[in-house]
Amino acid sequence: MTPELKYDVLVIGSGAAGLTLALHLAAHLRVAVLSKGQLSEGSTYWAQGGVAGVLDDTDTVDAHVQDTLDAGGGLCHEAAVRHIVGHSREAIGWLIDQGVPFTRERGEDGNETDDFHLTREGGHSHRRIIHAADATGAAIFTTLLRRAQAHGNIELLENRVAVDLITSEKINRPGNRCLGAYILNSQTGRVETFNARFTVLATGGASKVYLYSSNPDAASGDGIAMAWRAGCRVANMEFNQFHPTCLYHPQAKSFLVTEALRGEGAFLKLPDGSRFMPRFDKRAELAPRDIVARAIDHEMKRLGVDCVYLDISHKPAEFIRSHFPTVHDRCLEFGIDITREPIPVVPAAHYTCGGVMVDHAGRTDRDNLYAIGEASFTGLHGANRMASNSLLECIVYGRSAAQDILDNLASTRMPESLPPWDESQVTDSDEDVIISHNWDELRRFMWDYVGIVRTTKRLQRAKHRVDMLLAEIHEFYSNYRVSRDLLELRNLAVVADLIIRSAIERRESRGLHYTLDYPSLLPEALDTILQPPSVDD
Repeated sequence: MTPELKYDVLVIGSGAAGLTLALHLAAHLRVAVLSKGQLSEGSTYWAQGGVAGVLDDTDTVDAHVQDTLDAGGGLCHEAAVRHIVGHSREAIGWLIDQGVPFTRERGEDGNETDDFHLTREGGHSHRRIIHAADATGAAIFTTLLRRAQAHGNIELLENRVAVDLITSEKINRPGNRCLGAYILNSQTGRVETFNARFTVLATGGASKVYLYSSNPDAASGDGIAMAWRAGCRVANMEFNQFHPTCLYHPQAKSFLVTEALRGEGAFLKLPDGSRFMPRFDKRAELAPRDIVARAIDHEMKRLGVDCVYLDISHKPAEFIRSHFPTVHDRCLEFGIDITREPIPVVPAAHYTCGGVMVDHAGRTDRDNLYAIGEASFTGLHGANRMASNSLLECIVYGRSAAQDILDNLASTRMPESLPPWDESQVTDSDEDVIISHNWDELRRFMWDYVGIVRTTKRLQRAKHRVDMLLAEIHEFYSNYRVSRDLLELRNLAVVADLIIRSAIERRESRGLHYTLDYPSLLPEALDTILQPPSVDD
């Protein structure tokens, strides 16, 4: 039997949100930060664009708020938007203080100045995106990770896959409290019991529920699924953002071509070299992502082509290489010189706008359980996330949740000893082919039936398929020892079901949810809130 591991705070997820929270708590508490695989496996590391914030004297909080509300299709919660945008300057200032090497302006002599270079992306009325070239996520992650590794009160644990949250109800104790989690150590194959005063879900989104995604393999919706099984509400799961421009190449797995290229003047073109975005929106290439993704999808289907093209070759070659070194070098690996030729691109699942319902401090429906970052639903993104608001949300809510934990220290004791994981009734599986088959089937029907354009018939077919898969997966989970592949499949199936149910409930087209059967807007914008019928075992 593995020993019980005790921490003041258990953080499941090692991206920007989780590391921000851990660094704000480490002076006072002992914190464990868990990663499913390597610490850099999450989405933060791969984020290219930047962090949106009010950093320029010509910009205002009101303008940033209004841009976000406009992009969100009437579903943003203005109080949440103001909370996040209103704290943008101090959150970004904290990142600068940590040493994040954001790109600076260059003077006429070619040397760096004291001013940071701000870029503009779709939906923004100002240049307000602070960035580190085109690898902002990697710069933020490596800086925060280095800080966390140097702190004695933060323990970073790799190859730890969350199985489920431990709640008072599940182990027949009084109250409505999260007490920790069962965690699979994938190196030993044993499930460990983590006992914690506070548990934080910072697990990222669920875009791997789709066949084509810009996300790393770890984005399997684990936090959302675990919170749902623990009795937490989720909201607006039908709004899955498809990034308009992912590299289209048979050997290019999940490579996103940053929206900042369009912010700096890149054009979207058809195979004949003609532009098409001005026909769909007056903002052309700088329209919000839902509009651009649908336009690309429409043109690909209309013409029967496999991709469209993103062209920035009309800009000076040195400008392209200095502003977009990551995209430039990655494309060169596939024989594409973006200083001379356009980039073949297609839309791909990119961001989960819905998630676990939380308040302004990241608190969920369970006491002592928090959700921050892409796993959460704060009300910021509405029906369509505006570019570069997500990293800002991670930092602001990491800081807000940390402060709330500190405020509640005196009233929160360490839970009593927890029951160990029971695997006495299970055996090793010799049928892992079932897992891989179900994984592939799930992601394919989600892409075909619950993608950029939907219909009621497609959604009903998807619901029928996911119901059968859930039953098969539950039987497999009940009889065999857990593995990372099984746990991720189990969570993906739960999240797929939540997405489908939410999409069926929304009988209108709004933001990222577009259905041919209900193409118009309803007069009132309402969130889709799902309530678990009971706590799953």
